[in-house]
Amino acid sequence: MQFVVVTGMSGSGKSTAVDVLEDMGYYCIDNMPPELIPKFANICTKSDGKITKVAFVVDIRGGDFFLQLNDTINELRSNHFDVKVLFLDSNDDVIVRRYKETRRKHPLDEVCSGNIKRAVISERDMLSGIKEYADYYVDTSYTSAGQFKQRIYDIFLDENDDFMHIDVVSFGFKFGNYTEADLVFDVRCLPNPFYVPELKNKTGLQSEVSGYVLGFEEAQTLLAKLKDLIDFLIPLYKKEGKSQLVIAFGCTGGKHRSVTFAEAIAQHLTDEKLKIRITHRDIEKH
Repeated sequence: MQFVVVTGMSGSGKSTAVDVLEDMGYYCIDNMPPELIPKFANICTKSDGKITKVAFVVDIRGGDFFLQLNDTINELRSNHFDVKVLFLDSNDDVIVRRYKETRRKHPLDEVCSGNIKRAVISERDMLSGIKEYADYYVDTSYTSAGQFKQRIYDIFLDENDDFMHIDVVSFGFKFGNYTEADLVFDVRCLPNPFYVPELKNKTGLQSEVSGYVLGFEEAQTLLAKLKDLIDFLIPLYKKEGKSQLVIAFGCTGGKHRSVTFAEAIAQHLTDEKLKIRITHRDIEKH
């Protein structure tokens, strides 16, 4: 039996995540009171294999019931149920904008006298405890709907693997930091191909750009040191039981230097027989 608890900030994409999980064969229940989850889990174990994957959406709509979620997760795990917690997040300004665009009421709207900003801040404070329980953390602030759906699909498609899977990401700082990452490396210290006319409109996926970026001695030294550092850290993360590692490389626009380094590290880890997934978040942006 596989159980997934989907929680996180209102407006961060929980409904979308559940739609993806449902497409993957999960039996999905929205707004489930935490105290009922262990009872439902026991029912599932007696279903003769008819229900093998279940996703519960649990969030602050449950009011005081939501505060029992940590205890519920501990109870399930103590009874040897396979439970994963997916925490979805977005930054405050993005959530406020989403609510204004959809004209929906925030669950804490009445408590906060209609002040959406105050409602978001209050909710974030309420969720601080459960966030620490998360096996997977996804920030949807700067991802498209398609990217987000693929992210959920990739996570739970591989969740039964007995080894860590590693996401290598490139991004541009001018489009926002990559808050989902466990490790962020800023490569803006290197010469920028953007200022070379014949390279400006190309990307790090093209040999002319990657050759330019890695053609500098300092870039080669940095790449070698990063490989050593990452090779040192991965076994430590595995030892702590981490099943997902996100390594992000950032440059100004997310098209040249960060892409080059993400590709180089991804290739290095692939050569080490590790399971890699690479994403270039901002490569198509201008």
